[in-house]
Amino acid sequence: MHEELRKAVCDANRELKQQNLVIYSWGNVSGIDRSAGIVAIKPSGVAYDDLTPEKIVLLDLDGGIVEGNLKPSSDTPTHLELYKNFQAVGGICHTHSPSATAWAQACREIPCFGTTHADYFYGPVPVTDALTRDEIENDYELNTGRVIVRRFADIDPMQVPAVLVANHGPFTWGRTAAEAVDSTVVLEQTAAMALGTMTINPKQEQIDKALLDKHYLRKHGKNAYYGQDLSNAE
Repeated sequence: MHEELRKAVCDANRELKQQNLVIYSWGNVSGIDRSAGIVAIKPSGVAYDDLTPEKIVLLDLDGGIVEGNLKPSSDTPTHLELYKNFQAVGGICHTHSPSATAWAQACREIPCFGTTHADYFYGPVPVTDALTRDEIENDYELNTGRVIVRRFADIDPMQVPAVLVANHGPFTWGRTAAEAVDSTVVLEQTAAMALGTMTINPKQEQIDKALLDKHYLRKHGKNAYYGQDLSNAE
């Protein structure tokens, strides 16, 4: 059942290790079949080298196991809450990659200092509010999803496909599981460059809005012109 989805999610999880974004089993990727209401996610605590498509767990949007003999990721409720609220999202990724996690632990958004950041994120990468004690002690993972959703009340999640959970780490997303991992790769590089920028000049101001618009919209706007038009390719 859903062999292609399972394989895509397995490949995306294994890509995290290949990109040196995780150690041990510190992270997870999921993907969703919207038409069927089925989510595929990494099993909890399984090493990436041991991961196969058959070990990927299939769930419904209420968290019920549809297929699989292993426990799903402990972060499953967070993923499900994001899928329920971000309708354009088809894949979600969570890691503890060092640079992005440093910003999350500092409870600081990642400022948009330059065009590399602006090519992928339409403004700063936001940080959530810290969870309250009650949110931590009751339905922690679900409340992690809820605090992310609240932070995006006035942000298009597809224009900024990443967030820093305060004191925790990054979550990213995309139209597919593979795109969610791409967002994580870019986020980690962006976070590292921002740290370097602030080391060199702690008073550096963020990019001018005109330059932000130019770089983001030339790739992602309705009149985007970056890359090749393959619509007429043979």
